[in-house]
Amino acid sequence: MSFAQVLLQRGKITRGQYEDAKAARQRPGDRLERILIDKGYAQERDVLEIIGEQLSIPVVSLEGAEIDHELLKLIPSKLVHRCGLFPIDRSNGSIRVATSNPFDLYAFDELRMLTGSKIEPVLATEADIQRLIKQYYGVGGQTIEDMLSGEDLEVVSDTDEVSDDEIEAAQEATVVKLVNEILVEAIRDRASDVHIEPYETDLRIRYRIDGVLHTTNVPPEIRRFKHAIISRIKILSDLNIAEKRLPQDGAFNVKAHHRDIDIRVSIIPTAFGEAVVMRILDKQSILLNLTDLGLEGDCLTGYEDLIRRPHGINLVTGPTGSGKTTTLYSALNAIRSNEIKILTVEDPIEYFLEGINQVQVRPKIGLTFAHGLRAFLRHDPDVILVGEIRDLETAEVAINASLTGHLVFSTLHTNDAPSATTRLLEMGIEPFLVTSSVSGIVAQRLVRLICPQCREEYEPDYNNLPPDLELQPGERLFRGAGCRECRDTGYKGRFGIFELLCMTDEIRELIIQRASATEIRRQAMEQGMTLLRQDGLRKVRDGRTTIEEVTRVAKIG
Repeated sequence: MSFAQVLLQRGKITRGQYEDAKAARQRPGDRLERILIDKGYAQERDVLEIIGEQLSIPVVSLEGAEIDHELLKLIPSKLVHRCGLFPIDRSNGSIRVATSNPFDLYAFDELRMLTGSKIEPVLATEADIQRLIKQYYGVGGQTIEDMLSGEDLEVVSDTDEVSDDEIEAAQEATVVKLVNEILVEAIRDRASDVHIEPYETDLRIRYRIDGVLHTTNVPPEIRRFKHAIISRIKILSDLNIAEKRLPQDGAFNVKAHHRDIDIRVSIIPTAFGEAVVMRILDKQSILLNLTDLGLEGDCLTGYEDLIRRPHGINLVTGPTGSGKTTTLYSALNAIRSNEIKILTVEDPIEYFLEGINQVQVRPKIGLTFAHGLRAFLRHDPDVILVGEIRDLETAEVAINASLTGHLVFSTLHTNDAPSATTRLLEMGIEPFLVTSSVSGIVAQRLVRLICPQCREEYEPDYNNLPPDLELQPGERLFRGAGCRECRDTGYKGRFGIFELLCMTDEIRELIIQRASATEIRRQAMEQGMTLLRQDGLRKVRDGRTTIEEVTRVAKIG
């Protein structure tokens, strides 16, 4: 009985899936169980357990495995990458090797001849093996070796002039593959940004995951190819490959894991070469509802009321990277319908929303936020989104739009909701215009979510807790212990903490008097406003995030 038939017999797959896999087999040597895994019909772990039973090979988990670092030096990385196996440890003259394909006998023979040792295979999932290969041999390790061994690839010198060799090197298949591997790894790890940073003796690659930068392991030889890598990114982004003295911005699109993904590229010249940041915009990740963002309770109810009003300005405030655009898109997604017309002017358009007319700001030809907004008023919109209120001109046009019966959404860079009112006054807006146009202000931050796979309960040190946490004696909190799923960080994913300031007669009176943000905050709290930090600490008590996360992004207030 074949392994696929055992899967069918044990109810791990259906008869239809079994027949579909048989029909998909193109060559007699294609293994049915591999086709079932690739199609998503069968779990690799289930297949490995059946193979292990039949062949008497143990199935192991590589999480937390103690790796023999000296052994890794004996095994060529090219063999590890090519055969998809990983040497774990050695004892009594035998080397224990993890593989997901125990039928590749040639790989075991080659390893036996290279080491002169007996090979003892154990079974592990391909994902576990690839994770260790990247951890210990680096992302793109095999590609780097191919580049080093190729005689037709020249390393580009540090000059300001572009040469045919540089263009040719950037188009080399190995360089293309290396850049692809860097991006695929970043997308697989849910990174929002890829940082490629040149130093005097190193080229560092870091991924921003859940708002925190993580250095990824790459072979040290990669620095020899930094010019070819950056030139490849420039070609993809339609940038000037010869310009190395000025900052450049560009973009390109990729398809990965059956998803359309936009890559925004920023390049700046540094002391040791050009540094690159690639922003990864996954179009599928933006379609969240307001509850998914972290809005709840009175804050959610209040904001839902604001976004369904016929006119007024709704502002979202926070620093760069705090999720303001996602909140605005989610609000538009909640109210869009065939009965209303929505226009947006953005810089840049981060995600395309169906049924909404979106305009890209182009300052070089005079299409600014203010110019686009003026044009919108002649286009019969019901709802307008302005990516950001940056200056007096944009603020005045946005206020005029709200006063003439339009619902306006926009963002401001302030630390909290009350500060947004004083920021508008500092721009030169008259107080009576602020009070008559602004309906509400949301301030937000992003905190990391405790990983659901390794979430554990613990008893905190009650003497060192923040005084505003108000934890009862005996009450316990949660944290992430760290596991493979969260890269041992204890966190996986992010959500928002919020404060909502709704305009009331008392707050309007304070704005007319040009009161400080502190006075406005005090009045809003008396009327029931929950501060950012209070919302965050409430979510700590609910077991969704940690004290450290809330303290990192929200001050005591």
